[in-house]
Amino acid sequence: MISHSQALTILGDSGCSKKVIAHCIAVSSLATRIGKELLSRGEKPDLELIGIGGLLHDLGRAKTHGMMHAVEGARMAEEMNLDPQLVQIIKKHIGAGITPDEAMELGLPEDDYMPDTLEEKIVAHADNLTKGTRKITIEERLSMMGEKNINSNSIVRVRRLAAEIGIV
Repeated sequence: MISHSQALTILGDSGCSKKVIAHCIAVSSLATRIGKELLSRGEKPDLELIGIGGLLHDLGRAKTHGMMHAVEGARMAEEMNLDPQLVQIIKKHIGAGITPDEAMELGLPEDDYMPDTLEEKIVAHADNLTKGTRKITIEERLSMMGEKNINSNSIVRVRRLAAEIGIV
């Protein structure tokens, strides 16, 4: 696994803005706190993977800020030979996931973008609870999604993921 400082170097060298890097640091910090809380409850999240995954989740924003940033970030991470678990966190962090059918509708490459592992779910949830560098409530996130006319299935999944993780 790469270190925290290596992850920050990757973000900077790849062309991520200071604003994106600050957001990634905030998501990583929140994801790690969530992971520690789940650990205290008897779950077994990989805190190192969560921390680095949180840092790199928006790597693709070096190239695009649209939905493709997850695909682009995963591609970039693969090209850097990063841990496949990190690649999956990057690919599956949008909202609470995107189904293969939704991916086709959105113009993404045909794939399953649904978070499967606890670590993937924690990073996605922490990202949902972070706007810029500010922690927000799940209600604020859902309200923002509604204002953007995000499909109702995605809104339901974000709410369900928050309930599954149980930490907001």
